[in-house]
Amino acid sequence: MIRASALLLALALPAGAASPERVVSINLCTDQLAMLVAAPGQLVSVSWLARDPALSAMPEEARALPANHGLAEDILRLRPDLVLAGAWSDPTTLAMLERLGLRVETFGADADMAGIRADLLRMGDLLGRADHARELAAAFDARLAAVPPPDGPPPRAALYATDGYSAGRGSLSDAILAAAGLANIAADLGRPDGGFVPLERLVLSRPDMLVTDRAGPDPARAEEVLRHPALTALRARTPATAHLDARWSCATPHVADAVADLAAARP
Repeated sequence: MIRASALLLALALPAGAASPERVVSINLCTDQLAMLVAAPGQLVSVSWLARDPALSAMPEEARALPANHGLAEDILRLRPDLVLAGAWSDPTTLAMLERLGLRVETFGADADMAGIRADLLRMGDLLGRADHARELAAAFDARLAAVPPPDGPPPRAALYATDGYSAGRGSLSDAILAAAGLANIAADLGRPDGGFVPLERLVLSRPDMLVTDRAGPDPARAEEVLRHPALTALRARTPATAHLDARWSCATPHVADAVADLAAARP
């Protein structure tokens, strides 16, 4: 019987060249960056999460590619010369891939517009697509620059997601609000760095804009608060409302579209 470690070693390839030909992404956010930057045929697999429209801004593009579950066996069968991972990818799997000679590049969990731009340019360098990445970065900057500022002080916006979570300073959601000309009231809700907010406190905060998750079609305990009559009533009397969507999930250029839509809905 062939030992599992020997089989994995036999499937592994040496570290890739500067312009890899077979790229595998195992992280939802690197999936989307790679799909934007890669040349046709260069990206050979993305994570299965990239096909979920609730999480991914590019589900149709992802469905055109083979999916992986981030397992070493899955990855090695694809014989990649570059593996793209995220900050929360399984470190044991990444260490195994590196021991077997594969080139692994990990992207952090960036939470601002400068980080998105830097990750986009880095992806371009890794894939040998620097010129294309610079074009995408310029389009991203132009999209953000086109967002008009508010006429007066930034309207007060409250974020409210599943389980009553409100994102605070240092988060991507906070950066999206700021870029859209809105002031995050997480600090007023007692959670400057983000965290659970009692519904009563949210109702009493009287925000100018309410940005919430959408409750899914299937019952889920984490989403019960999104169906609460008090939240429904608050939404009805708040001057402006919006919903979180897949564009908020990752630090990618799709964030610029979320910013523009949010700014257009400002009270």
